[in-house]
Amino acid sequence: MAACGESEDGQDSILEPLCFPEQPAEGGGSPSLQRSSSELLVCLFCPESVLLQQKDSLLKHLLLEHKLVIADVKLIADLPNYLLYWRGRFLEQPITDFCSVIKTNSTGPVEKQEDYFLLCDVLPEDRILRERLQQKRLEEVLEQQQKERDDSSFHRLCMFCNEDFSGNRSSLLNHMAREHSFSIGLPDNIVYCNEFLDTLQNKLDRLQCLYCEKTFRDKTTLKDHMRKKAHRRINANNREYDRFYVINYLELGKTWEEVQSEDDRELVEDEDDDWSDWQAHPVSAVCLFCDHQSETMDQIYTHLKVQHLKEQG
Repeated sequence: MAACGESEDGQDSILEPLCFPEQPAEGGGSPSLQRSSSELLVCLFCPESVLLQQKDSLLKHLLLEHKLVIADVKLIADLPNYLLYWRGRFLEQPITDFCSVIKTNSTGPVEKQEDYFLLCDVLPEDRILRERLQQKRLEEVLEQQQKERDDSSFHRLCMFCNEDFSGNRSSLLNHMAREHSFSIGLPDNIVYCNEFLDTLQNKLDRLQCLYCEKTFRDKTTLKDHMRKKAHRRINANNREYDRFYVINYLELGKTWEEVQSEDDRELVEDEDDDWSDWQAHPVSAVCLFCDHQSETMDQIYTHLKVQHLKEQG
C-alpha cells in the first residue's frame, strides 16, 4: 500500500493543501445541521449520490458495487467533503495506491476469490485529511458558539412553566436549572442551543419523557412521571444530543465520555516543570463599608465591630 501519491511535478501530494469545494448553506440555521439536511454524498467511482442522512445506503453501494470499505465512518467530521476529496484522488491514481487489499476466500479456487479495498487512516494522507476536516468543523462550532454567547436577540418560552425569556440564552437555561431542576449543562458548554431546545420541546410535545424516552397518554401523566422518577434530565447515552456539546468536537474520534474518563495519571509528567515559584493567594474577605480586607470572615466581623459599629455608637 502506498503511503501517498506524487503530483505531476514530482512533489509529495500529501504536502499540498487539501482543498474542498465551497458549498454555502441555503437559508438560516447552524452550519452543521444545515449541512446534514441538504448536502449530498457522492460515490467515489460512479454518479450515484444520496442525501447525508441516507449514508448507510451509499456505504452499502460502495461495498456491493465497488468492493470498497471506509473504516470508522462515524468518526469522520465532514463525510461529504471526505468523499469528494477521495473521488478526486481516485481519478488521479489507482485505488491500490491508497487502499489495503483484502482477498476473500484466499485458500479457495482462484475464480472464487475477490479483492476488497479498505480505505482507513493507517494511510497518512487519509489521517491528515480526517484531522483537517475535524479542525475545520471545530472552528465552525467555536464561531457559532461565540455568536450565541453574544446574541441578545434570544427569545423563548420555558418548556415547563411557559415563562417568557428574552436576551441571552443563559437566562432561560439557568431558570430551568434553578426553578425546575432541569439542567442540560452550562450555557458556555452548549452550541446550536435553539436546535437543542427544539429537539427537547418536540419530545415533550409528543408526550415523551426526556430521560427514559417512554411515551405517556397525557401531559399530566408525563409531568408526574418525570417528577417522581427524577427524570427531569436528558439521557446522556442518547447520541442525538452529542452535536450540541462543544466537548464532542475537541478531539478526533473521541466522545465527551471518553474525554472525561481519561485518567490524568496516564499523562506524561514533565520532570523539568518547576513549581517552586507557585504562590497560592489566600481568599480575601472585603469589608462592606471600606476597603479593608482580611483573610477570614472572623477577622472581618471583628473589624466591623471595632471600626464601624463603634463609629455609629
